[in-house]
Amino acid sequence: MFPYKIGRSVRIISVYQSYFQKRLIFRKINIMTSLIKKPTQKSSSSNKQIKPSVPNKNMLPVLDFQTRAIQADCRLDNLCALDIDSKPMNFRLSGIVCTIGPATREVPKLVELIKCGMTIARMNFSHGTHEYHLGTIKNVREAAKIVGQELNISNLPIAIALDTKGPEIRTGLLEGGPSAEIELMKGKTIKVTTNDEFKEKCSVENLYLDYKNIVKVVSKGSHVFVDDGLISLRVLEIGSDYLKCEIENGGMLGSKKGVNLPGALVDLPAVSEKDKQDLILGCQNNVDMIFASFIRNGDGVKEIRQILKEHNSEYIKIISKVENHEGVKKIDDVIRESDGIMVARGDMGIEIPAEKVFLAQKMMIAKCNILGKPVICATQMLESMTKKPRPTRAEVSDVANAILDGSDCVMLSGETAKGDYPAVTVATMAAVTLEAETAIHSKQLFVELCAKTPVPTDTATALAIATVDAALKSNIVAIIVVTSTGRLAHLISKYRPRCPIIAVIGDARIARQAQLYRGIIPYIQAEQNPDDCSRDVQAGIQLGKQMNILRQGDPIIIVSGSTMRITQVE
Repeated sequence: MFPYKIGRSVRIISVYQSYFQKRLIFRKINIMTSLIKKPTQKSSSSNKQIKPSVPNKNMLPVLDFQTRAIQADCRLDNLCALDIDSKPMNFRLSGIVCTIGPATREVPKLVELIKCGMTIARMNFSHGTHEYHLGTIKNVREAAKIVGQELNISNLPIAIALDTKGPEIRTGLLEGGPSAEIELMKGKTIKVTTNDEFKEKCSVENLYLDYKNIVKVVSKGSHVFVDDGLISLRVLEIGSDYLKCEIENGGMLGSKKGVNLPGALVDLPAVSEKDKQDLILGCQNNVDMIFASFIRNGDGVKEIRQILKEHNSEYIKIISKVENHEGVKKIDDVIRESDGIMVARGDMGIEIPAEKVFLAQKMMIAKCNILGKPVICATQMLESMTKKPRPTRAEVSDVANAILDGSDCVMLSGETAKGDYPAVTVATMAAVTLEAETAIHSKQLFVELCAKTPVPTDTATALAIATVDAALKSNIVAIIVVTSTGRLAHLISKYRPRCPIIAVIGDARIARQAQLYRGIIPYIQAEQNPDDCSRDVQAGIQLGKQMNILRQGDPIIIVSGSTMRITQVE
């Protein structure tokens, strides 16, 4: 089994049992339109005839993979035809980003995450030292190597993302250490200070913040939100290096929590000195992508790209995290300069009204879909699973709707960084995304994406459109793409085929970065021959067989160069 891109409708109890043994067969469905039997007439003891009952829709046969729904001609018919008894597809198209922290940074835990569905490992540089993160990066690569050996794959492409601290404000370290917590009581007062004396000695009396100019940008009556807004403080008094605040909403507080100042004109730089040092470390250690925090406009992206260029790492992808009002309003500028977008809803839900966040999410995802740029939906997706083995219904719906909106990847934060059930959480997310992907009205989505494509277009885009059109109409099981740059696979992903895109790529870095795109299953094939791609095609087909996606006789599409052909697996 090839688990890092495959999700199945398995129960959580079987997470650790079936990734390498259980064989799933991709069954081709013949749509049958006349399977409803006419009810027979029955007579009572008095020989009274009973009229035939009206056929009930529940009598329709259950078709796997939501086949009836995806054949619908309009959105309403698609929704009406969704069947809770229909089995999902046997592969997962969306990526899962896992934040690696104390609960998961050791190699055995990372192996579990990869087996359960992790495709991108996120290092949060808001916490930890460089030595700590270097150790984690080393462990991720070792875990990928171990899983690859079990799967007989020499170079398993698990991507590594460096998440910058960004121009954000955070609290200091608690007196009890990184894992300690204090309780802030409603109605009490607390001194919020920028005095470095309290940087590692935060308590219920003194709370350190790392933003020196806070006393200049807030006023009496202003609010200070801590830890994604869970704790609310109201400013009572402003001193030279402190704020005296009343605790309006209390709660448990840990170390190094984010702080928001809604309405304040914060004068933080787009890239801090710490960010620069972190970016240089990423360049030196070949990370695959940067998750750039608190991007407010395109200039911030340009500044990061310049730093990467100065260190010969312009190939590293920049995924901009849009987290405040300014970033949302300037989203077109941000998308234009970025390689992708992350909808970071935690801080966004504090900086803008919470009831507006879903509007921002849908708008940003749609804009990325039209332009073919990958988009990640993040923050509190399965938050309750940090402490519990089962998600809430609302969380499951949140993950599913992120996929239905068009997200390429979904992300876990504290759930995997410090949670009690990290592997189970990843498996849960994989199962939910699989169900959501199966329900997508691919036919209508393809029509809309084509309508938004400028005409005339370039050859590669035309080839991608033709490929997806053929895949949808011919019930194609997989698309095999041979590509050196990855661009052709990215374009095919843009038009959202319902089947996986097995991308045979010669460059390991490009293969890992392809994990950002929905549907792409990257395979690293060293020493590609541009004049003869038959070896690469066979490698892709063999991978499909290993993953139990392909079997003999299955229809597939092979794309290489500027050609596309439909064939069958031999």
